[in-house]
Amino acid sequence: MCHVIVTCRSMLWTLLSIVVAFAELIAFMSADWLIGKAKATRSPAGPDNQTGGPGEPYHPTLGIYARCIRNPGVQHFQRETLCGPYAENFGEIASGFWQATAIFLALGIFILCTVALVSVFTMCVQSIMKKSIFNVCGLLQGIAGLFLILGLVLYPAGWGCQKAVSYCGHYASAYKPGDCSLGWAFYTAIGGTVLTFICAVFSAQAEIATSSDKVQEEIEEGKNLICLL
Repeated sequence: MCHVIVTCRSMLWTLLSIVVAFAELIAFMSADWLIGKAKATRSPAGPDNQTGGPGEPYHPTLGIYARCIRNPGVQHFQRETLCGPYAENFGEIASGFWQATAIFLALGIFILCTVALVSVFTMCVQSIMKKSIFNVCGLLQGIAGLFLILGLVLYPAGWGCQKAVSYCGHYASAYKPGDCSLGWAFYTAIGGTVLTFICAVFSAQAEIATSSDKVQEEIEEGKNLICLL
């Protein structure tokens, strides 16, 4: 029979594990890693502007494999921006450093998503083959954090590629963004990496809480749902 063990520590670890996995995944898929220098655009011709004059400047954004640019508008259908991948395959990613970044981030995110899925079941199963799931997941989260760090360290090395220069100006080079500024996706990836290591540490606390003597006493009394502070 499954004994559902819920403690504040294990619940918090599970929630953080899920949040971190989603945060890193969303950041990886986003185009808002670099915010390019302002570019002018022309307003479409209309009743109040017969020839179409200069419009408000906009900031294109560039991600590891995606980008967002201003939509010039087609007839009466206009959208603020057009976002999508600029690379149709892995080989078309703008920089070799960004390709390495994509690999390391993908590995880290895959591990985090796997741990997030497993963490949901730790309320019912705490060990496999006499190994604590909390400890194993904590170790995997530490490994994922190392992959994420490698990816984030290599990413700025690609700022000198042709694609980045076209967005950030000729002063852009490795670890120098030029006229670009860092977008929310980059900061989210950094924050997620920090939380990944916090989750790894917290997994040990969750293991201690669920294996305490009080929990074992509750199980021996035949309780299937155990809630402890």
